[in-house]
Amino acid sequence: MRKIKVGDDVMVITGKDKGKRGTVLRLAGEDRLVVENINLAKKHQKQNPQQGIAGGIIDKEMPIHVSNLGLYNPAKGGADRVGFKVLADGRKVRVFKSDGEVVDV
Repeated sequence: MRKIKVGDDVMVITGKDKGKRGTVLRLAGEDRLVVENINLAKKHQKQNPQQGIAGGIIDKEMPIHVSNLGLYNPAKGGADRVGFKVLADGRKVRVFKSDGEVVDV
């Protein structure tokens, strides 16, 4: 079970985009994630009329290492560390380390 999954709301805790929030779009390898509007890079894209792709310079979301992200805790109003806990019914869930609140519902 991963601490940060696709669709989670995360906050950048270090790097050039520190303090920004975004949603995890997809996994990019073992320990990297692509986050919406985070770690943008300029890409010179060639035009392809057959696929309907316009040419020019575009902003592209690049992968960011999972250690530079923290799961956003709305109660705390910032990034928080994540741990695991086994509930009474046997389910393994993610919990915030600061307050013990369950992330997965």
